[in-house]
Amino acid sequence: MRKQRCDGQETRQKLLAAACEVFAAKGFRQATIAEICQKAKANSAAASYHFGGKEALYVESWRAAFARSLQVYPPDGGVPPSAPVVERLRGRILSIMRRIIDPGSHEFDIAHQEMASPTGLLAGPIRDSLEPIFRALTSLVRELLGEAASEQQVRLCQMSIKAQCFGPLLRERRRKMAAPGLAPPAPEPLRDDVETLAEHVTRFSLAGIQAIRGQVRGQDVVDPRNFTGVDAVLPRGQSCKS
Repeated sequence: MRKQRCDGQETRQKLLAAACEVFAAKGFRQATIAEICQKAKANSAAASYHFGGKEALYVESWRAAFARSLQVYPPDGGVPPSAPVVERLRGRILSIMRRIIDPGSHEFDIAHQEMASPTGLLAGPIRDSLEPIFRALTSLVRELLGEAASEQQVRLCQMSIKAQCFGPLLRERRRKMAAPGLAPPAPEPLRDDVETLAEHVTRFSLAGIQAIRGQVRGQDVVDPRNFTGVDAVLPRGQSCKS
């Protein structure tokens, strides 16, 4: 009985792994249960037995891909809660970027296929899975801006940080997925390593946050002669990499 349970769990995991790849490459409508089962080397009825149908397998494959990414790249970037806020921010930025550039992070490709041909099946799972991660990022932004900052200021700063992480790297991911000969050349900055890009986004974001802090304190215009860049946010002697 125990061996049967182990075999069943192994088959389930193989189906999920195969489904992640097939749904990522073809999307929900073009993917077939037959292809997924063949790729998983499983009986054609196995998907229905373990998941009940294509729709449930689709949702569970996205969840499995997302869980795998978070296991490999924890949202906090491995930075402890007791670390300075700048280190925690950089850790989260680096975690997002590492997830995006990893070819094994199929949740991004599945979500891209879903946006191109919506089914509505992933809206809830994606929202519920991402909400804790973005809430933690919002908390860091609030910590950097100060309690006097408005919800709108916090939200816009958080949105800007996400855009710098997701925008260029998702475009690069899709560029690599394009058919040979159709993909445009990679933008020069994306040829840098992810550590360099994360450092830039962290410092750029901190400088922007400093400007917003000036507005919170009643300084509507930041005088360039008084602008001290990241040093105004970073503790003395600390860099983004410290």
